[in-house]
Order: sequence, then C-alpha cells, then structure tokens
Amino acid sequence: MTNELNQLKSLLESSNRFIILAHKSPDGDAVGSAAAFYHFLSNLSCSAKVVLPDLPSDTLLPFMAHTDCLYFSEHPDAVKARFEEASVLICLDFNAPSRVGDMHALIEEFSGVKVMIDHHPEPEPFADIMISDVSNSSTCQLIYECIQGMDFAHAVNQDVARSLYLGIMTDTGSFRFPSVNAKTHQILSELIHTGIRHWQIHQDVFDNNRIDQLQLRGFAISEKLVLLNNQDKSCPVGYISLTRTELDRFNYKAGDTEGLVNVILSLEGIKVGVLIQEKSDGIKMSFRSKDEIFINELAKQHFNGGGHKYAAGGISFDSMEVTISKLTSLLQAQFHQE
Repeated sequence: MTNELNQLKSLLESSNRFIILAHKSPDGDAVGSAAAFYHFLSNLSCSAKVVLPDLPSDTLLPFMAHTDCLYFSEHPDAVKARFEEASVLICLDFNAPSRVGDMHALIEEFSGVKVMIDHHPEPEPFADIMISDVSNSSTCQLIYECIQGMDFAHAVNQDVARSLYLGIMTDTGSFRFPSVNAKTHQILSELIHTGIRHWQIHQDVFDNNRIDQLQLRGFAISEKLVLLNNQDKSCPVGYISLTRTELDRFNYKAGDTEGLVNVILSLEGIKVGVLIQEKSDGIKMSFRSKDEIFINELAKQHFNGGGHKYAAGGISFDSMEVTISKLTSLLQAQFHQE
C-alpha cells in the first residue's frame, strides 16, 4: 500500500475539499470510519464534510455528532451540492458504488479524485486510489494503519480514537471474530492510551436497549427460531424469520435486531445462523458462520449479496416462504456434500 498511501498523503497535504461517504444502512464500522476520518482531517486543518445515504440506528447516531454530516435520505439537494463543491471523495467501508443505494450516480459522476479505504472482498475498480485489505478486522483498523503509515499519528486525538474503537469493536463482535489478531489488540491499546473511556463506548452501543427492542428479540428467539439440526442432524443451521407485521408489532427501528444473528450462531452445535427480515424493498438476510464453514459465496451466488467468509448479507425478492424454502434447500445440499 506504500504507493497508495503516498498518493493519499499528498492529497491531505494539498488544499483540497474533502467529502466523506460510507455505505447505506451504516453500521458501527461505517459510522466509526466516517466520524474518525472527519475528525482526523479536521485535526490536519483540512476542509471536510460527511454525507451518508441514510441515518444510522439511534445507538450509533450520537457518534456522528460534531461531524458536519448530511443524510441523503433527508437532504438530497444539499448532499448533491456537497459533491459538486468537493475535490476529493473518501469512500469508506464499501467497495462498490451499489452499496450506497440511490447515491451511486453521485459517485460515478464525481469529477474529482476518488479514494476507497475498505476491507470487504472483491472490490470493484471505481476509485482512483484503492486501499483494500480483506484480511483486516475492520475498516476502522485499516484507517488507523493508514494514519500510521502516513506518519500522521499525532492527529489521532480522543475524537478519532473513540470513533475507531467503535468500528473495531462492532465489526469484530467485541473482539471475538477470527479477523482479530495481535495487531488489532495493539491498536486498541494505543487508542485507549489517548484517554478514551472504552467501556463507555461498549455501554452506549450494547446497553442502551428500548423495551420494544428487547421484547422483539425475546419473541424472535422464543417463537421464530428454527433449528435445522433438530430435523437433519447433518445440517447445523439455525434461522429466524421476521415479517413486516411482526416487526411493526414491536415498533421496529433500525438497529433493533443488530447482533441477533450472532445469538443463533452461539447455540451449541450450530455453525450457520441466518436472520431473515421482510423490509419494504425485499427480504433482507444476514448470514453468519464459524469454523470451517464459509457463507459469503452462498450469499453472493444465490441472494444478490456477499461479504466476508464468516459474515455476509443478501436480499431476496421472492416471498418469505419461497426465500426460506430456497435457503434451507441450499444449506441442506451444501452440508450433505461435505
């Protein structure tokens, strides 16, 4: 990445106007990346603004405070104006224009320099400077490594560190996924040494549930959890399906089911967990797996998705019933072949 980092450093040291963008339905790594890069650029006295396709969940929204952020879903014209004013576009935590939804045309039409920093597999060649590391735990960790590689560590204050910690924490399942290594923990140590209250970050994200949210999770686990290994011992799969009616019953808000798929995977004997939710634009699917089972290819080949080996997403435009039938058939066939 030496050449790419030198190019990025040159942009940071010039009088450019930066616009920072992360993917649609921003998760902790997207929010952390966008906020961290904004504060990092501000500390370098760079002109920086943030745009996101839509709002993050209520628990993540506070991390965007003081970042001069606009949301395309609320202010499309103002967001378009920011693209027209900027000279450098920083694309974080996504590797294809389609991941920003209706904003993809703004990326494609942008006349300035495009920079991508991301850790998802199979990046599309849409940026002028592409910094990609699919083995990295998170985009936030990769950003910190880029900051170090450009000799800008002095620009990492508590605002930057808090945001980076958020992204690493959430994208590693609180540091328990296989992508975590010794370097990850070394970086976490350096972030903590800035004086951030790391325990407060965890508390703000995971210990801030609404009663509706907890009741939805309880309903999902007690009433909607299906274990295929109860029917077929060779298929260690569990899934939860939630219809729009069921989500509405518990006053669903974005982020209410965050982490629920990992609860499925935590069950004894389960190696694949799938959360299936009916949304306005289709049947959204979150896949998780462990040990020797990789789930991203199934999501990519059959459900218009993809992602990491152990964590992927997908979407189906069939009915809930047809989607579940297709999914279970594919998983049963996969395990019977092994």
